Amino acid sequence: MLQDKQAVIFDLDGSLVDSMWIWKEVDIVFLGQRNLTLPDDLQKAIEGMSFSETAVYFKKRFKLEESLEEIKEIWNQMAYEFYTTRVPLKKGVKTLLDYCKEKKIKLGIATSNSRHLAQGTIEALGLTSYFDCIMTSCDVNKGKPAPDVYLATAEKLQVEPKKCLVFEDIVMGILAGKNAGMEVCAVEDDFSLEQTSEKQKTADYYIKDFDEIVYE
Repeated sequence: MLQDKQAVIFDLDGSLVDSMWIWKEVDIVFLGQRNLTLPDDLQKAIEGMSFSETAVYFKKRFKLEESLEEIKEIWNQMAYEFYTTRVPLKKGVKTLLDYCKEKKIKLGIATSNSRHLAQGTIEALGLTSYFDCIMTSCDVNKGKPAPDVYLATAEKLQVEPKKCLVFEDIVMGILAGKNAGMEVCAVEDDFSLEQTSEKQKTADYYIKDFDEIVYE
C-alpha cells in the first residue's frame, strides 16, 4: 500500500479522526433553535459538499435569514469545543503518522470541513508538526467527488498525484481521490457502514482500522 508513495493525504472527519457524530448533534441544535427538525435525508444530501456549499444548501433549503458567512461562523462556534476536546484519532493512525515522518513521506489533509475546525483539531491532538499542509474544499470552491481538493493538496506537497495515497471514509471522498488519479484506501467508520460494499468496490484498499496496515 505504501510502496513507492511520496505523500499520504487524509480526509479529516471519519478518516483521520472519529468525528462524524458531531454534525448530527450540531444540526439538531442549529435547526431546533430555528424551530426546524432534522430531515432524514439531510446527511445523504450534503455528503461531500464543502463547508461553504453546505451553508448555501442550508440557507436555500431551510430559508435561513442569516448570511452564508454568519451560518458558517455559527457552525464553527458550535463545533469547535467538540473538535478540540472530544475528538480522538482513529485507532492505529499515530503509528502511520510516525512511520511517514520517519520515512520522509509527506503528509497532508484534504477536508470538506472548515479550516478553523481542521486546524483546531490538529493543534488539540498535538499533530501540527506532522502535516505539511491542510487544504479545504472551500480553498478550491468545489466539494467532493470533484478531485480539486486532492489535486491542490498534491500540488502544495509538490508530489505527483500517482505518488499519493489517500485515506477516505465515504464514497464521495473515495471518488474524489480516484478522480485525482490517486490510490485510495477506504477506512471503516460507524457513520458510513451502509456504504461498506460500495466503498470496498470503489477503493483500492479497505481497512477496519489503521492497525491493519502492513509496514515494510
